[in-house]
Amino acid sequence: MPENLLLVAPELWRAFGETLLMLGIGLSAAVLVGGPLGVALFLNSSGEPRRGLGVGRSIGQVLGWLVNTVRSFPFIILMVALVPFTRIVAGTSIGPLAASVPLSCAAIPYFARLVEQQLHDVPRGVIEAAEAMGATRLQIVTRVLLLEARSGLVLALTVLAISFLSYSAVAGVVGGGGIGDLAIRYGYYRFETDVMVITVAILIAMVQLIQFGGGRIARRLDKR
Repeated sequence: MPENLLLVAPELWRAFGETLLMLGIGLSAAVLVGGPLGVALFLNSSGEPRRGLGVGRSIGQVLGWLVNTVRSFPFIILMVALVPFTRIVAGTSIGPLAASVPLSCAAIPYFARLVEQQLHDVPRGVIEAAEAMGATRLQIVTRVLLLEARSGLVLALTVLAISFLSYSAVAGVVGGGGIGDLAIRYGYYRFETDVMVITVAILIAMVQLIQFGGGRIARRLDKR
């Protein structure tokens, strides 16, 4: 291993941990907030009527507008626009914790749309059968919709994780830390190509592991 790679190894390990931290916080926010939001978008969508499932199409339209508004921002612009909010939440505008705030804000609507799409793929007959047996709205959501769509939801989360791994690298451009920050500082500003190559190799390996793990779990959950 070249000498400069040995020197940068401690920073590389720290950057790897920062990337995992940002990814973990962003994905957790997506699942905890974006998941229910996606269910709400599905239940109140303006497409095929959900009978007693929806609350109102006006609510769905408002939620859809909010989701589309946030998704319309390029991530690097969203990071800059959320700097005041980031300082309130994280106490600073730099570092992995600060970068996790805009990452979470971007991940929530992204995952919500993926969840909505997966729920639309659930056969209508399955929902009607549950309704005929007297299932409540909560039972239909938890025991029918989410259960039938679980394989697709895992794949959706896999897609989100890979996309936001790239976003976490972009966060390094504005001092977010992580592997992207290391690649910029050493590979771009200092022209240390070997450091750039190793950071790219790490990102490729992480993407392959996420895709492999997500695909395998989804296949096991798919009962079709």
